[in-house]
Amino acid sequence: MNKNYRIKDIAAMAGVSTGTVDRILHNRGKVSIEAREKVDKVLKEIDYQPNLIARSLALKKKYHFITVIPHYTPGEYWEMLNKGIEQAEKELFSYNVEVERLCFNQYDKHSFDELIPEILEKECQGVVIATLIKESVLDLTRRLDEREIPYVFIDAQIEGANPVTYYGTHSYDSGYIAGRLLFDRISQAEDIAVFRFLRRGDFHSTQVSNRERGFRTYLEEKGHEGRIIPLSLHADDDENNKQLLKELFEKYPHLQKGIIFNSRAYLICDYLQEFPAVQFNLIGYDVLDANVNYLQEGVITHLIAQRPEVQGVNSIKALFRYLVLKETVDKINYMPIDILIKENIPYYNNYI
Repeated sequence: MNKNYRIKDIAAMAGVSTGTVDRILHNRGKVSIEAREKVDKVLKEIDYQPNLIARSLALKKKYHFITVIPHYTPGEYWEMLNKGIEQAEKELFSYNVEVERLCFNQYDKHSFDELIPEILEKECQGVVIATLIKESVLDLTRRLDEREIPYVFIDAQIEGANPVTYYGTHSYDSGYIAGRLLFDRISQAEDIAVFRFLRRGDFHSTQVSNRERGFRTYLEEKGHEGRIIPLSLHADDDENNKQLLKELFEKYPHLQKGIIFNSRAYLICDYLQEFPAVQFNLIGYDVLDANVNYLQEGVITHLIAQRPEVQGVNSIKALFRYLVLKETVDKINYMPIDILIKENIPYYNNYI
């Protein structure tokens, strides 16, 4: 035990029996509230840390967690979050924790729905869920609640569910801040483009919707008189997207500012290379290498980041603390809303 404190030492300091301390430390048997308070006070004073490896190995119990996140390619946002999951899995290996990854197409609701029966058929003790598809997530969590399987939310909070905890930004406030960043760079009556990527299944990303709502609220509060012009692009049709941009700039030749509420700002910038005469600036999200390149070039003026690696590692550790250590975890854990420009991006460390 930490600092060589033995159970009998803790019992003596708390004025209770060794059996009482043993029951509290191993979360078994009944203990009076008064005795628990005395022992908890001593444990805090001595900064007690249990021998978790010995406990886990003694129990010989394996913990199988499942993560449900979007498919990703190298360099994308969800790869960075998965790096955090990998780190947590390595750190918890000695405690018999293993993590299984299940992935879905974030632009296709059906691909998430197909995973639900697969998840429910598996023998798992906890689930980490990226909450992009609200209705499908609520369907899954309702069934997990019935089976008393705890789950953690990342990406966005969803009302009507009961997660153990949430790790991510405050989506609405993030969009509100984005509204301020953009409003400070435009005239009162200037038009703004809002870029979206179409999704199969007639749904909107929970987080993206909340961000846009916060963004629009800020502009309304400031009396913005220009138009907010939405442009929906296709996730897998570059040529059509370029044509849509061409039509946008032909229809609104004075359009110079825009925003996208997810990590795909670099794709918009790629398309803009086809229109060298257009002077256009963009605000986007997340520290992807491709986004950073355009930030340094000045095409992107701001990136708003949310530390995906930290979300990944903490979501797994939260399940571990809740299930193995029997700890109470904070219900909501907001990530910092980091605002990055080309002058400070060289000093930004997005890792854990």
